[in-house]
Amino acid sequence: MNFKIAILPLCIAMLASCAGPEIVSTTMNGITRLQVQSPGKQASVPPASRPRLPMATVFKGESKFYAIVAKAERENWRKMPIGERTVRIAREMVGTPYVNYTLEADDRIESPVVNMREMDCWTYYENALAISRMLTYKPGPYKTEDMLHMVEIERYRNGICTGNYLSRMHHLEEVFHDNQRRGYANNISSRIPGAQRLSREIKEMTVPWKSYRYLKNNKGMLPAIGRIEAQVSRLPVYHIPKVKARAAEKYLQNGDICAITTNWKNGYTSHVGLIVRLKGRAYFTHATSDSKKGRMTIIDRPITDYLNGSSKHAGIIICRPFDIPPSPLWQKNTAGQ
Repeated sequence: MNFKIAILPLCIAMLASCAGPEIVSTTMNGITRLQVQSPGKQASVPPASRPRLPMATVFKGESKFYAIVAKAERENWRKMPIGERTVRIAREMVGTPYVNYTLEADDRIESPVVNMREMDCWTYYENALAISRMLTYKPGPYKTEDMLHMVEIERYRNGICTGNYLSRMHHLEEVFHDNQRRGYANNISSRIPGAQRLSREIKEMTVPWKSYRYLKNNKGMLPAIGRIEAQVSRLPVYHIPKVKARAAEKYLQNGDICAITTNWKNGYTSHVGLIVRLKGRAYFTHATSDSKKGRMTIIDRPITDYLNGSSKHAGIIICRPFDIPPSPLWQKNTAGQ
């Protein structure tokens, strides 16, 4: 079967540092916080893509989804700031078994995917953020399709899944940049004291391509993946080295997306999770493949201690997500009442 690749070009603006919102540092009770205000103008939310695969294929764990949503509605989590809300949802998923490659749902057709039964590090943070945003994006009652829409907005370039594997962003650095460009997040790493710029030649997918179901079945995608990785290599990526992490903890907030940078020359990051504030420290909650930790989603040690636990860890990248523009359905809901 011939399969033509239609790659969405990365805009030139992607290679320049986004202006970003104003960040103000304030200290209270010995804790310094970077107050990041959402940009005044955010890109409009694209509609959900049309279904391309059966719901049974793209969404697993409906009962867990509905249980979390019901609790969120009973306890009015919608009123919480997005960071507090995201962490509250992440806590509901602690103990979920770890599994890899949950997004490889088909040989050729790309679709947003959610698995609430099993998660990897990336889908753990994504699932928590998706439900968190869903609660403020539109009024209930909520369906599994609503969560898939929120995942699509975060995971796909410009928030749109075209049905092509290349419309999904496969590198955290591009996800952070693309969401910041749309006004949905801010990568605050470069503004934390001690930050340093990284330089990498990204080959995370072009080298181990046989590990990816879509690439294994569509070798013709490899040149396009190579071009994407070349563009990601040129992004302005900053991290906080682990020797500076303890001092940086005071700037981190609940719900911050925390990516672990690696010393590997062909990749920027090797892991990701969320920050949880506990006992005056910035703890790391993530889905771990470590059998000694149960191969599941956990609230781990303070992020500094986690980094110091392995020589492979270089530092952290911190991206702070925002709520997305609310749906017009809120106006209809109010009018209906």
